[in-house]
Amino acid sequence: MDYGCYAPAIVFQQVFAEKKVPVTMEEARKPMGAHKKIHIRKITEDAGVSERWIMVYQRVPNEQDVEEMFNRFVPLQLACLKDYADLIPGTLEAVAELRRMGLKIGSTTGYTGEMMKVLLEEAARRGYAPDASVCSTGDFAFKDINDPYQFGKMFCQEESFSRPNPQMCDLNARFLGVKPSNCVKIGDTLGDIKEGLNAGMWTVGLAKTGNELGLNEQEVQELPLDNLINKIKAIKEKMYAHGAHYVVDSLGDITPLISIINSRMAAGERAVK
Repeated sequence: MDYGCYAPAIVFQQVFAEKKVPVTMEEARKPMGAHKKIHIRKITEDAGVSERWIMVYQRVPNEQDVEEMFNRFVPLQLACLKDYADLIPGTLEAVAELRRMGLKIGSTTGYTGEMMKVLLEEAARRGYAPDASVCSTGDFAFKDINDPYQFGKMFCQEESFSRPNPQMCDLNARFLGVKPSNCVKIGDTLGDIKEGLNAGMWTVGLAKTGNELGLNEQEVQELPLDNLINKIKAIKEKMYAHGAHYVVDSLGDITPLISIINSRMAAGERAVK
C-alpha cells in the first residue's frame, strides 16, 4: 500500500512544521520503518534538525517535545491514512501467485494498532488480506483465511518491537505456524532488511515503489529514465550493502525469487549470511 510511502512522511513534516522547525522530505523519511514515536525522536536527533530547533527554542529538543509531536502525529495520520491506501500495482497478482504456491502471508508495520486496523479494512476492500499483521506497538491481528481477524496486544517495552528488532517477524512466524528460517521478509526500508536478517529470514528489498526512492507512481513515470535507472541502481547497492539477499523493483517481481529461495533451501542453504 501507499506507493512511495507518502502517508507517514507528509505527517512527520506537518508535525515539525507546527513546531516551527520544518524538516525536509529526506529528513522525514530517513528513520522510516521504526515505531512512530521512535521515528520522531530520531528526526530530532538529526544534526540539521537539532540545529534549527535550537535556533527557535534556544535548547535541544527533549523527550517532552517528542511526546507532544507523537500525540499530534497520531490523529493527523489517522485522518489521512485512507487517502494513501491504494495497493501498489502488481500486489494482487503477486499475492494470488504466492497463495497458489501455498505460502502464508504476514506483515510488520511501524504504525500503531489503531492505524493497522484502518489499513487492514482498506486493504480488504481492495482485495488484499494478510493472514497476520504485527505492529511495533505490540498490537497484532491474525486469522485463518476465511475467518475474521482476532486482535490483541503484546505488552512490551516501547522499543522492543520496533525495527530492526526481530520481534514483529518472530510473532508473525508464530501466528503462521512456521519457522522464521523458512520465511521471506520483504520490505522497502533499510530497517526492513535489518529486521529480516535479525529474525534469521531470507530478506528482499524493494527499490522502486517504497520509501528509499520516495516517489509516487506518477512521479516515477515523470522522472527522466536515465535518472530513474541511476537512482534505483544506487538504492539496490545500498540495500545489498545492508545485507539483503535480493533486491527487486517491486512486489510484482517477487514470485520468481521464491522458487530460487526454495531451491537454495532444498540444497541445504539457510538465510544466515
